[in-house]
Amino acid sequence: MLVLVVDSSTPAVTAALVEVSADGVAARAQRCTVDARAHGELLAPQVDAVLADAGARPADLTAIVAGLGPGPFTGLRVGLVTAATMGQVLGIPTYGVCSLDGIGHPVAAGEPVLAASDARRREVYWAVYDGAGQRIAGPNVDAPAVAAERARDLAVTVAVGDGAHRYADVLGLPLRSEPRYPDATVLATLAAERIRAGAPGEPLTPLYLRRPDAVAATGHKPVLP
Repeated sequence: MLVLVVDSSTPAVTAALVEVSADGVAARAQRCTVDARAHGELLAPQVDAVLADAGARPADLTAIVAGLGPGPFTGLRVGLVTAATMGQVLGIPTYGVCSLDGIGHPVAAGEPVLAASDARRREVYWAVYDGAGQRIAGPNVDAPAVAAERARDLAVTVAVGDGAHRYADVLGLPLRSEPRYPDATVLATLAAERIRAGAPGEPLTPLYLRRPDAVAATGHKPVLP
């Protein structure tokens, strides 16, 4: 089963094609560009590119997996709208996975892991995973010091993700160099059971965790004295 994976929850704009079989998940093609200001311009061409790289057409897709965030409002909705629109047009199911799972899950190796991405405003989106890769806290958005305190409470011994690197001095944890951003193959792996079972598609509900910066005006200022 050929599956498209998209994630735009971080500055890394990612599109990938993976093959989901009874034996596992194998990567077929991937494009990833780190640019926090160009999600809308990059994602659709990258989807076209990975299809071309694999010699596939949209009609060959069985399902679409999308990273649900958490992430900034503008960037995150690009990936989710793209996935939802393609799923509707092609008549195939869409499945969502917490984007932080694509960072923290692959690092788990018998010890608790903190995964963190940059949330701007001097904050991080974060989650904690146990030694088996299961999320046991989060996702949340907090100042790095708050995430560090929760990590200590949960006996975390290592941190991963771009946010962890950015605030390494505050977190005070050993760092894993990779993955810095959500791993597309891991996102597909976490959705693979649903894909193999032919589970009904899911609404792609974004994990914004906080309100967008732009809000509607609540009133009008008079222009005359």
